[in-house]
Amino acid sequence: MGKCYNTVEIAAPIDKVWKTVSNFHDMSWAKGVITSLEKVGDKGGNEVGAKRVLNNVFKETLTQFHPDKYSFSYSIDDGPGPVAREAVSHYIGVVKLSEKQNTCVVEWSSSFESANEEQVSDFCNPIYRALLDALKNTLS
Repeated sequence: MGKCYNTVEIAAPIDKVWKTVSNFHDMSWAKGVITSLEKVGDKGGNEVGAKRVLNNVFKETLTQFHPDKYSFSYSIDDGPGPVAREAVSHYIGVVKLSEKQNTCVVEWSSSFESANEEQVSDFCNPIYRALLDALKNTLS
């Protein structure tokens, strides 16, 4: 099983970071990384089963939403290259927040199955890094 893991510390209260990142249908905080987000279906951005299409190519579904634990999970159902439906399966991304002294720690991880796990990790890790950097810049 392949894995990705990225983290960032943000000098902001956990509730403020959660409010910014937790709506599955709002990634306005990720300017320059997410150029388009299309809501698919009638589920709200904090309802399990909510669907979105990012940058016209990443099709994702919200699979878990735990505001009491400051975390949510989603699947990548289809996407470009190494995360295409034919190339990867059981792709689950997890965003989890925790407090550390006066900062919020944001962890963005994923697990998946693929014949080319390293290729998937090499593709996804820079995207997660860019998303976390964008989040930090938005809240700093």
